[in-house]
Amino acid sequence: MSLVFKTIQTEGIAELSYLLGDNDEGIGAIFDPRADVDVYVDMASEAGLAITHIFETHIHADLVSGSRELCARLESARIYASGEGGAEYGFEPDKVKDGDRFTFGEVLVTARHTPGHTPEHMSYLLAEADHPDEPWAVLTGDSLFVSSAGRPDLLGEKHTKQLAEQQFHTLNDFYLNLPDHLMIYPNHGAGSPCGADIGARLSSTIGYERKFNKFLQFADAESFTDYAIKTAPPVPHYYPLMKRINAKGPEILGNLPRVPGLPPKAFKEAIEKKAGVLVDTRTMLAFGGGHIPGALNVGGSPILSIWAGWMLDPDEPILLVLESENDLEEIVRLFIRTGYTKFAGYLVGMKAWDAARFPLAEVGQMNVHELNKRARDLQIVDVRSPREWKNGHVPGARHIFLPDLRKRIGELDRSKLTAVYCGSGYRASIATSILKREGFNELWNVPGSWEAWKKAKLPVEGADGQ
Repeated sequence: MSLVFKTIQTEGIAELSYLLGDNDEGIGAIFDPRADVDVYVDMASEAGLAITHIFETHIHADLVSGSRELCARLESARIYASGEGGAEYGFEPDKVKDGDRFTFGEVLVTARHTPGHTPEHMSYLLAEADHPDEPWAVLTGDSLFVSSAGRPDLLGEKHTKQLAEQQFHTLNDFYLNLPDHLMIYPNHGAGSPCGADIGARLSSTIGYERKFNKFLQFADAESFTDYAIKTAPPVPHYYPLMKRINAKGPEILGNLPRVPGLPPKAFKEAIEKKAGVLVDTRTMLAFGGGHIPGALNVGGSPILSIWAGWMLDPDEPILLVLESENDLEEIVRLFIRTGYTKFAGYLVGMKAWDAARFPLAEVGQMNVHELNKRARDLQIVDVRSPREWKNGHVPGARHIFLPDLRKRIGELDRSKLTAVYCGSGYRASIATSILKREGFNELWNVPGSWEAWKKAKLPVEGADGQ
């Protein structure tokens, strides 16, 4: 046997998928693929594997599943999805039941129903075929994470208590009965909102989690439920939509969506005709130095996938401004991971826009030392999450979580000098682009934001400070 086992990490959405197979037999499986599936096709080919099985651990809420897209690219593959917990699909996967076994050469995969994060959730034990009852690893999906566990509240309040109880029993009756040496490979790493404070490591062992994972320390379902709900991060607005798309079956794209390049005049006309929402994916400093009036700044780093989900309507086409035309393919990949497939075009060059003498707007940049010096004269807005705010904030700041900014904008005074900060400046730049569009003219973003404030040892209010 020549085992192939590879982890595919998708930054931004912090998703982990897996390639498993036996290259002596030349067959393999993918678990929980993302929407842009070329990486799996290429990786399997390099490993000498034909993908025959595409497994889903559950109906995902945080990204568009790539199972149907991947299946359409392959001749011999089938999709395998949970048939437990009343799961219903708008397409026809092969239904997997608790205890079902699948063989890839000398690799044995056993499905185990592990409800809690979702009712249908499946985990997969990995073993050698010669030792079927002695697994060496488990693919935990969203049920057990490094230092955390899958949240039970994504189906709404009326289902949370039941799911939390199921999650408690999954953790205690299944995972804690596995041997300490067993490796765990979860569906998410640090940064995913699918669990609270997921650890930075991509894998762990049952023994390590048994000792240190707070979610495995509860003796009863009631106390576990209280903790799971209390520690859960805010539910992203796009999660219910992802659930519906993945249960129905995502549209098969065939290739990345085509995005036409538009010269400045045509791009300006498209804006005036409201052909789409204007999104500037350049860095906060480039955006602040000069941008098209009305643009929303969602920087082109991997977390664009999450913040597009929070801030944009997937039914509205997107007019793109790029740092470089060479970035187009990667930016489109980031958008499609959370369901954005409609594009009205991209601007061929901000320099050309500037050369055409078309309008430009600016957002000032204020470092943390100047923010501290001028604090009494400023309306300071903190757009971090509630938990970040409670763990310490700039003295005198007003807290408005970024996804709530549009509906709470009336709480702010447009006539005041306003500075906005977050963790690093990325979210603050999104916020300042919204405020700029809403008539806040005396406005500054704070590059470095809370990270820079803490490093400078400036005054702190809240849990970490006075």
